[in-house]
Amino acid sequence: MSNEKQLAFAGRHRLVGVLLLGLFGSMAARAAYLHVIDQEFLRKQGDARMLRLEPIAAHRGILRDRNGLPLGVSTPVVSLWLNPKEAVSGKLDIDRLAQVLDMDAAGLRTRLKKNQEREFLYIKRHLAPESAALILAQEFPGLYGMTEYRRFYPEGEVASHILGFTNLDDQGQEGLELELNDTLRGVPGAKRVLRDLKGAKVKDVALVRPARPGQDVYLSFDSRTQYLAYRELAQAVEQHGARAGTAVALDVETGEVLAMVNQPSFNPNNRTHLKLDELRNRAVTDMFEPGSTMKPFTIAAGLESGKYTTRSLFNTAPGTLQVYNKLIRDHENYGVIDLGTIITKSSNVGAAQIALSLPREALPHIFSRVGFGKVTGSGFPGESAGILQPPDHWRPVEIATMSYGYGVTVTALQLARAYATIASGGIERPVSFLKVEGPVKGERVLAANVTDKIIPMMESVVTSDGTALRAAVPGYRIAGKTGTAHKAMNGGYSADQYMSIFIGMAPASKPKVVLVVVIDSPEGQYYGGLVSAPVFSRIMAETLRLMNVEPDKSAEHLARQGTLPEVARVPVAANAVVAVRRAGA
Repeated sequence: MSNEKQLAFAGRHRLVGVLLLGLFGSMAARAAYLHVIDQEFLRKQGDARMLRLEPIAAHRGILRDRNGLPLGVSTPVVSLWLNPKEAVSGKLDIDRLAQVLDMDAAGLRTRLKKNQEREFLYIKRHLAPESAALILAQEFPGLYGMTEYRRFYPEGEVASHILGFTNLDDQGQEGLELELNDTLRGVPGAKRVLRDLKGAKVKDVALVRPARPGQDVYLSFDSRTQYLAYRELAQAVEQHGARAGTAVALDVETGEVLAMVNQPSFNPNNRTHLKLDELRNRAVTDMFEPGSTMKPFTIAAGLESGKYTTRSLFNTAPGTLQVYNKLIRDHENYGVIDLGTIITKSSNVGAAQIALSLPREALPHIFSRVGFGKVTGSGFPGESAGILQPPDHWRPVEIATMSYGYGVTVTALQLARAYATIASGGIERPVSFLKVEGPVKGERVLAANVTDKIIPMMESVVTSDGTALRAAVPGYRIAGKTGTAHKAMNGGYSADQYMSIFIGMAPASKPKVVLVVVIDSPEGQYYGGLVSAPVFSRIMAETLRLMNVEPDKSAEHLARQGTLPEVARVPVAANAVVAVRRAGA
């Protein structure tokens, strides 16, 4: 090699050496700068790979009865989730994971493949913390756990229709869980956590945002009253082979719902085989024609008009009344009767005579004033308004049938509220599912001198002269009304399916509680006084005892009540059905 070539090679060698030395020098200088001067840059880069933002679940508020007993409680559970990217790169054994979780391996593999670009995928929700810990201890690549809350209902079926339930994310879906969701739900928090190379949490680094728990809510009803109402209703529905049943109790002085139960019911803690027919709260959603339970309001319209007094007489002979093409019937020919006897004997003819003698708007207007044809304002999700026909339907036949409860539809809650208005001396109070503190003023919709006359008339119903002696409660004066209405079906009325109703108040001297019992399509016996009245008696007796309401029945009232006649202890003869078809008693 010539000297010139040697010199050129040596020059290139020195140049490369200088360049490499400069490169290493700049790298060393940069490293020194980052470690000594700009340490924040390396810290941020490390944190980006090791720090994660983790949610903090918020505790949902507790639903409690009026005495503080828990009815809806959120308990901590663990939900398992996968980071699909980590699972794939870590060669997750899907078959083994599926076996541990008791899941279908093929389905899990398909889900993982579809979501392989994501960083979060729920695998199994709401496991017991102990079970989740055992699974996580096996260190499946990309598998993590997070704390959530699951709603539990200690009362099960007893309060399910009032409370409703939440979904997997602990958000209200039905009932008061839905209506009160904004109050009950908490606001999730967040924290920064340090994780190792395997993704396991090493420690909590910082609280970013604290979780804010939801508020506890005290409801209006007493769990003891609710339970006994549920028990008695369930027994009656089974005993009579009925399709369904409803019972609603209201506090007259506050408008609070003391009990609300339905049959069939459902278990909110296990909704695997839930049927839609079991889900709805019939007390607020189902509409029915109330039959003779509307007669006290017809009497109220008559008294309010000034045209009638308690001594007014009505000739109901021969037990029928022809109104155009409609023949109205009583159970029998009651002859000449006074205003109170229309209630006692449940005379359709007498009620129709009153309604037809008044201006055509009188009856619909008083129905509207006590709350029929509109929601109660309770706020319960899905509440029905019922149907009160518009003025162009107020023809004589419709007015006559409305007087004994046909051509108008109501809910059990509406009916209870309207009777609570009578019981309170004409004061209508808002319905409340929440515990009420202090007195509730309400609004006057009926005159006190009208309701004061109606309540004694309804007391006569619960005597041997009336239609519901079986509604009697030992020691207490009871005022109420029966209703037995043919069910509206397929554009007409069923010949053999009835709504059996009794609604009453106690103690009649100063009413504290109103209770309505509705039995849908009982088999065999179907009169409200035979089917629903005994259920009323048992529920009301226990409710008054739990509320420490003093008895008010004197020897005089005991004598007036009399004893149950033998004829009322046996089913009504079959040939009586024709006579009372579309009757309201």
